[in-house]
Amino acid sequence: MVDEKENKLINTEDEAVDEKELPLLEHLAELRSRMLRSIGVTGLIFIPLYYFSNDIYEWLSAPLVAVLPAGSSMIATQVASPFLTPFKLSVYSAIFIGIPYLLHQVWMFVSPGLYRHEKRFAVPLLISSTALFYGGMLFAYFLVFPLVFGFFTQVAPEGVSIMTDINQYLDFVLKMFLAFGIAFEIPIASMLLAWSGISSVESMRQKRPYIVIACFVAGMLLTPPDVVSQIMLAAPAWLLFEVGLILSKFVTKREATNDAKN
Repeated sequence: MVDEKENKLINTEDEAVDEKELPLLEHLAELRSRMLRSIGVTGLIFIPLYYFSNDIYEWLSAPLVAVLPAGSSMIATQVASPFLTPFKLSVYSAIFIGIPYLLHQVWMFVSPGLYRHEKRFAVPLLISSTALFYGGMLFAYFLVFPLVFGFFTQVAPEGVSIMTDINQYLDFVLKMFLAFGIAFEIPIASMLLAWSGISSVESMRQKRPYIVIACFVAGMLLTPPDVVSQIMLAAPAWLLFEVGLILSKFVTKREATNDAKN
């Protein structure tokens, strides 16, 4: 009798453990499915991009080539650079282009655990953050690169031939894209801080001088050591912070109104 009771107790405990582990396994399976879909779509985007990788690199290097002195050109200092550089460019381009789909997969995985008011806030947040990131990249390409590359070519010592390595140029451009893309996310960060209650709009206003200094420090660390690119990053970041304060005030008022109605 004792053995039968012990066996029943063990079986009951095993069933309880299985019931607890099942949701975790389901979440892991869902995560695996979302990751595989993301990798698959990124791979599908990569295939046609690699076919046009040389054309994409030509477009990417246009701001530098346009200001190079006569007789100067870009070079490849490593044996495998003519192959690896376009390949790397295609991979990063596929990731950048696939950001909306990747964020959609993240949203589909996270959204079941959110409340209704959180979902209403998160959807426009995802859309606006994606648009701002792309906006930062376009700002860097069309406004920052011509000024920065023009400045570098003009201050070169006389008699020095400017010949930029294609791989180093790609690394530089990707770093700048990432820096400006993140900088343009400042309004989203301000809204999240205010909405989550971590910081209030008034508190962020009081810390404005420190945030302005932080913008210029970030410009100094994330951009080349020249005044032009540092100002081109710090000034928009400051303005976007002010925009974020306005939007944060609107969001907090709207949330307070909704809470009062409920």
